[in-house]
Amino acid sequence: MKSPNASRPAILVRRSGKRAAERAEQLRTEEKRAAKQRQALAKSQVAVNPANLLSTNSYGTPDFVARGYYIDRPFNCKSCGVAQNWTATQQKWWYESSKGDVWTVAVLCRPCRFRERAQKESARKGHLDGLAKKAKNAA
Repeated sequence: MKSPNASRPAILVRRSGKRAAERAEQLRTEEKRAAKQRQALAKSQVAVNPANLLSTNSYGTPDFVARGYYIDRPFNCKSCGVAQNWTATQQKWWYESSKGDVWTVAVLCRPCRFRERAQKESARKGHLDGLAKKAKNAA
């Protein structure tokens, strides 16, 4: 029979081997889970890149950042009331490319956005024409 001090190195070697096997199994499990997640993302979701988001001074994080991907969000247009869908691709463009605020959501459908833009442009043109006319009369 070995003394406790003599068998100690063998026990430590066995333990380290078991720990390494457990770590390897854990890494395989995590890789399988990540592969499943990538597969799910490929189907209907778009991954979030938090580095591209506009910084915010909020204590919380938006749900899509915590989730790690964008999903389609249904909404009703504020102006005309038509049911619309804000797609994951549109959200990625809004938040990451155009640096929109992460707490904003779509509220107007595309035709209403164009109509509102045209109304603002018309009002701006009328205002500038009025200013030019006023400056001309004053001179």
